[in-house]
Amino acid sequence: QVQLVESGGGSVQPGESLTLSCATSGITFDAYVVGWFRQAPGKQRRFVSALQRDSKTYYNDAVKGRFNLSRDNAENTVLLHMNSLEPEDTAIYFCAAYAGGSPYVDDTDEYTYWGQGTQVTVST
Repeated sequence: QVQLVESGGGSVQPGESLTLSCATSGITFDAYVVGWFRQAPGKQRRFVSALQRDSKTYYNDAVKGRFNLSRDNAENTVLLHMNSLEPEDTAIYFCAAYAGGSPYVDDTDEYTYWGQGTQVTVST
């Protein structure tokens, strides 16, 4: 049974950093793509970042250079390191996963499994 559990959200000021964690079970990183999405109030869920099966990483242009994705194989965890946070980064952040080789890592429809989300708030 696949489970994804996000943690690490919170409230920070602009310019500060947070690291979100996606603890996975029931998947292996060589067979599943793991992605991060976010959803602001009243807006659609949008792609943030993804880790492909070959360890290649992808980022939305809005976070490129500020966010960094890594994984901890021993803990079966994917980490989203968020730096230089801006008020526009405020959203619920979701971890998601799908099996197979589809290259459309930014498409929510590709993802089969989703976590419950964790809130990130950036404000003065």
